Amino acid sequence: MTHAIQFLSEARQVIEALDIAAIEQMAILLAETRERNGRLFILGVGGSAGNASHAVNDFRKITGIEAYAPTDNISELTARTNDEGWASVFVEWLKISRLRPEDLILVLSVGGGNLEKNVSTNLVLAVQYAKQVGTPILGIVGNDGGYTAQVATACVVVPTVNAAHITPHTEAFQAVIWHLLVSHPKLKARETKWESIR
Repeated sequence: MTHAIQFLSEARQVIEALDIAAIEQMAILLAETRERNGRLFILGVGGSAGNASHAVNDFRKITGIEAYAPTDNISELTARTNDEGWASVFVEWLKISRLRPEDLILVLSVGGGNLEKNVSTNLVLAVQYAKQVGTPILGIVGNDGGYTAQVATACVVVPTVNAAHITPHTEAFQAVIWHLLVSHPKLKARETKWESIR
């Protein structure tokens, strides 16, 4: 079996094992956030930060939800890292943004954050703050989902079908799931360009 065949076979297995109910719950929570004029804050690091930036565009442009990713402002991100430390960059950003119960947090992460293992502690602190404020939390995570999966209001854990490919499948399926969400009938408010000119 070639690597390509194996990888795509694993992707099929991931699709078949996704928690559809969790995805539908995410769509409902996103629609409710838009209805109450709440904002969506998408948090991710590494490849998930790139996904967060792309997802912000889609949620803003296609669904009409006011959305932001702290990692899009590299000046503030690096200033906070330099002056205050990496662990607090998201929580301090959310404080300045005056996070409210009407808002929504979406965490994109392979591990979901783990204080004991000192991995993605910035995500953990941000999620803890969101819980304190009363802001609902969504997650699209991999592996065991870490802290995000433990406390999220709705969370999709991308199933592990091959331990050697946890990161690529998780980050790829973050994109599949958010594209599913922005095209969901409960959320889609505007036609996408290529579909509109067919």
